Amino acid sequence: MKSLTSLLQALNQHFMGDNEQVDAVVFDSRQAKEKTLFVAIEGLTNDGHQFLEVAFNQGCRFAVVQKEVVCPDGMTLFKVKDTRRALATLACEWFDHPSQQVHLIGVTGTNGKTTTTTLLHQLFSALGFSCGLISTVVNKIEQREIPSTHTTPDPFAINQLLRTMVDAGCSYAFMEVSSHAVHQQRIHGLQFAGAVFTNITHDHLDYHKTFPEYIAAKKGFFDGLSKEAFALVNIDDRNGAVMLQNCPSKHATYALNTLADFKGVVVENSLEGLLVKINHTEVHSKLIGKFNAYNLLAVYGVGELLGIDKLALFEALSMLDSVSGRFQFFKSIHGVTVVVDYAHTPDALENVLQTIGQLSNGKNVITLVGCGGDRDKSKRPLMAKIAQKFSQQLILTSDNPRTENPTQILREMQEGLEASSKVPALAIEDRKQAILTASLLAKAGDIVLIAGKGHENYQEVNGVKSPFDDFKIAQEIFNQN
Repeated sequence: MKSLTSLLQALNQHFMGDNEQVDAVVFDSRQAKEKTLFVAIEGLTNDGHQFLEVAFNQGCRFAVVQKEVVCPDGMTLFKVKDTRRALATLACEWFDHPSQQVHLIGVTGTNGKTTTTTLLHQLFSALGFSCGLISTVVNKIEQREIPSTHTTPDPFAINQLLRTMVDAGCSYAFMEVSSHAVHQQRIHGLQFAGAVFTNITHDHLDYHKTFPEYIAAKKGFFDGLSKEAFALVNIDDRNGAVMLQNCPSKHATYALNTLADFKGVVVENSLEGLLVKINHTEVHSKLIGKFNAYNLLAVYGVGELLGIDKLALFEALSMLDSVSGRFQFFKSIHGVTVVVDYAHTPDALENVLQTIGQLSNGKNVITLVGCGGDRDKSKRPLMAKIAQKFSQQLILTSDNPRTENPTQILREMQEGLEASSKVPALAIEDRKQAILTASLLAKAGDIVLIAGKGHENYQEVNGVKSPFDDFKIAQEIFNQN
């Protein structure tokens, strides 16, 4: 419970009435009732300003708005410039600013966010620190897992997680920061000790509309850092330098191809793992692929910037395990290597297929890939084109069609296929049937990539989520006698 006066002071608002107490701050009118403060958010499909009377009829008497609206008699409105920003401010205030009581590191980029944050949590846990994780796959408080529903949750969920982490004794927290979260002010008011930029490629243009807008959203994260924080960017990505422009924090860089503060060289890359040289010191990792060399560099850089002993860092780096659904593989009883990966952007798919190509020793690469419904349609033909380019056989299939017609999604993917290509391409709508077909096509020594869903254990069709785990299903099918 908080006083209405203290909450409004955080918004630079004043209340001249009695010392009202507030049981909750809500942004869903269905949760508004007596002793709640309702924040009216203008969303993509619904506008909270249209539900003020609903909130009032349920007993709510106080609301924060950003529009000129008709106020129900007996309800007091507090007008601000941006209610999303106000909601984030109130969330920080409600939970007594937990981000100021932990070293919070945010990781943003099109690809690599989940792997980097998860590896950081692994690394600092191995070093003996109590720490938390907020990621696409799972949220963790020390080793206790809490299911994740969004890459970056809403401001109240974020601050509640951080408060629980602080109360549990966590000294570090590692958090994925999506472009949606920056644009929607979900991270406003959080105090970050550091920020990491992995890369930026084609994605989320269904939301941001243009690539410059997408870049601007990512940059907004870095522009909001304090002077005491650090900004660590992949300088091999040309937009890494963009993130540092006018960024007030301390700057640091990592790279494989460019001079950088944390310079890496891939010495060996095989299914046994990576041998990477970081600033003249070699470290062996169980992770696979050049893209993971970047992730290791980012993790090492964060550790050094946070003052961790270099020798301890290298020892812990060598022990890190792969992340669920990120280049997760097994070898079937018939000698086929099956890789399951979350690659759902053109760049991520190309990176994974290039890595597989380097490891295939001339054997066939069979790629199974789909594209999600109700998401950026412009990447669909690109995904198919890339899969065709780097494979010897291709199967296009459903991912999460959501509310779209899966057949239409496949047609849009097929538009990217080169007619002159000799790579056989099948379109099989049923994903399980597609995996079965891949198993029938594969021979000993071949590598099969099942891309797009990674860690997800469901398939969403017309709003219904049904159990579907690529890795488990592939193991069952490929290991059949």
